Amino acid sequence: MGTLYPLVMGREAVVSAEHYLSASAGARIFARGGNAIDAAVAATLVEGIVNPHMHTIGGEAPMLIYAAKAGRVVAINGNMIAPARATIAEYRARGIDLIPAHGLMAAGVPAALDALVTALAEFGTRSFAEVAEPALALAEDGFPMHVGLAGEEADDDGNYAGAGASIRAFEKVFRTRYPSTARIYMPDGKVPRPGDIIRNPALGNFFRRLLDAEAGARARGREAALQAVRDRFYRGDIAREIAGWSEANGGLLAESDLAAFATRIEKPVSADYRGVTVFKCGPWSQGPVFLQQLRILEGFDLRAMGHNSADYVHTVIEAAKLAFADREAYYADPEFTPVPMEALLSRQYAEIRRALIDPRHASRDQRPGDPVAMRPERGGDAAASRSWGQGTIHVTACDRAGNLIAITASGAWIPTSPVMESLGFPLGTRMQTFYLDERHPNALMPGKRPRTTLSPSLAMCGGEPHMAFGTPGGDQQDQWTLQFFLNVADFGMDLQQAIEAPKFSTAHFPSTFYPHNAMPAVVRAEERIASEVRSELAARGHKIEVRPPWSEGHVLAVSIDRARGLLRGGCDPRGQAHPVMAAQAIGW
Repeated sequence: MGTLYPLVMGREAVVSAEHYLSASAGARIFARGGNAIDAAVAATLVEGIVNPHMHTIGGEAPMLIYAAKAGRVVAINGNMIAPARATIAEYRARGIDLIPAHGLMAAGVPAALDALVTALAEFGTRSFAEVAEPALALAEDGFPMHVGLAGEEADDDGNYAGAGASIRAFEKVFRTRYPSTARIYMPDGKVPRPGDIIRNPALGNFFRRLLDAEAGARARGREAALQAVRDRFYRGDIAREIAGWSEANGGLLAESDLAAFATRIEKPVSADYRGVTVFKCGPWSQGPVFLQQLRILEGFDLRAMGHNSADYVHTVIEAAKLAFADREAYYADPEFTPVPMEALLSRQYAEIRRALIDPRHASRDQRPGDPVAMRPERGGDAAASRSWGQGTIHVTACDRAGNLIAITASGAWIPTSPVMESLGFPLGTRMQTFYLDERHPNALMPGKRPRTTLSPSLAMCGGEPHMAFGTPGGDQQDQWTLQFFLNVADFGMDLQQAIEAPKFSTAHFPSTFYPHNAMPAVVRAEERIASEVRSELAARGHKIEVRPPWSEGHVLAVSIDRARGLLRGGCDPRGQAHPVMAAQAIGW
């Protein structure tokens, strides 16, 4: 099976990122002696510069890490928390029934900076100054505008084929509502063209302030120096500016919320599938749906069905419907809501849920199960639904020592909240994923983390590090990455083949973001999936939406073959065919 992009192979290190400048930043850190964690942190910081419509430092950064020295997999809970004033009663008093997708009423405590510094402190080797140097240079000296951020010119009918969350798509918003954003990203009052240089002096100064904090504490050791970076952001002058901006613009965030914030290092959840152990973040993310799908699908001979056959696509879609129905019914921040995780991932529960799949007919219902009573269906009303929005990046890396890392960062997108003038980045709007309904597991509460779609993945095989992978894509993340994983595990594809293979997804279940829309039985299938397969799926009751041939997913992956001393990396060409990103893998 040929591929558009080559499979990248090396012996020392591999990094894969959504933008080539990010991958280059990771490679520079590797060349200076850093490990996979150092490189991934550097690449993620650059993503926040060059893809601000997808992620900035004001957002979130959940991650999974296999630390070679420690010999264990950890999850870093890089998710925001709700401010102390963020109560359901507060929103109702303001006449708000749904937390909006835009603006400061959806802003919680920025989590990405603390998560990245935590990873660096616990598992990296470099200073913050070293890993931030590429991002600082791009903020101050500028980076070349790319078509994914700028947006394409209109066609003859006035449509913007690749606009997405681009500057062109939000030009009017920037001009009329977000002038601080327009001054950076529309410096001449116009949508910049690809190749125009974009500078963000305020963001550069923000990084320099953090570097000054680190330098001032360096005499006390690396740990104290990195803590000084955190303290200036969450307890110093930067925290005061963030809280002041929120208050001035009608938000709920206060200095005390930032001061109380701390990133948690957690034990991930996991499940075995055909000799591979897959790790995901806990139910504060949607990650466990990947594992629930694996549990259901291990009872089928997928290989015998044939890759992307009607039977295969139907079975995978129906398994997704069941897993995502449970996500809506049970997943939330486990510090606030009991989540029956062990039962949800048990083989006994998967067996009774698997029996609900009709091989000839597509389900049109939302069917959460009852993992506590071990019943196939819970009954009662399904949860409300939301549609997902664009805006996430992924970075993944590995090294010869055996370190693996997957970071799925997102939030604080420039289309949804204005840039803070003194800092050069906006605040996130992840709180929009909360429900203003006390009965829902993901109901808003002060100090609670909103359930997030951000879902990095990591796999071990025979006790050895195996793969790290992920994708942007909201609710689609754990569908696209599942297909990538099955392509490797069941169909023997290499990383690049598995990434490029035609993909599909369903919008059947309640999704995560404002304004709560669901599309029962809808299946989005790339045009490259055979027409006879699409016809057969339609005959079984699926509502088929034919998508462009390279549109479903932006998967990145790296792998380690310890026996051969070989590292591999792959990246998705879909961003090239539809200009959203410019992904690249680099290895040597």
